[in-house]
Amino acid sequence: MRKVKNEMEDELRPEYDLRSLRVRKIGRERSGFGGQFIQLAPDVAEIFPDAESVNEALRFLIRITRESKQSPSIASRDV
Repeated sequence: MRKVKNEMEDELRPEYDLRSLRVRKIGRERSGFGGQFIQLAPDVAEIFPDAESVNEALRFLIRITRESKQSPSIASRDV
């Protein structure tokens, strides 16, 4: 009976430690490495060419939403 080795015998250098290598799935099951994926609707994706432009638009929306909550409304001034 042969003794089975735990490690494969190969020609890789010791500094190439592949045990921590993360493998990405392909297709719908694919996920990021610690990040979140958000899928845009096709009509929205046509307007935004990349992730940075989406982030810029969302930051603008967040800013104006916060500003409108902080400033008194026009209707309350008329009363």
